[in-house]
Amino acid sequence: MVDDHDGDDFYCDIALADPSQLDVVAESSNVLAYHHTRPHWPVHIVVVPKVHVPSLTDLGGADATLLADLLTTVREVARQVEQQHGAAMVLTNLGRYQDSKHLHVHVASGDAKQ
Repeated sequence: MVDDHDGDDFYCDIALADPSQLDVVAESSNVLAYHHTRPHWPVHIVVVPKVHVPSLTDLGGADATLLADLLTTVREVARQVEQQHGAAMVLTNLGRYQDSKHLHVHVASGDAKQ
């Protein structure tokens, strides 16, 4: 399922289409957080709006409620990761660094895998 995707929006195309395939960490009516399907760090959680939002710099009409819910979920997940692992990083990508053209935030801990 996950390894076959070659589109530009993994989240709309795959993750949000069938979240039962994911290891979900947190969920609200607007946001889904789950363990990354191909982790780059030992702890790697992705937090994503359930509707298409292109990026942090192109909100595509998303409202303040959605963005507040996203940030609340990121804070909660980051707090849990920090408490469990002693440290957490929060990262989003833009432009050519953003492989999937859907706003998503990585919450991670540990050294990057090679």
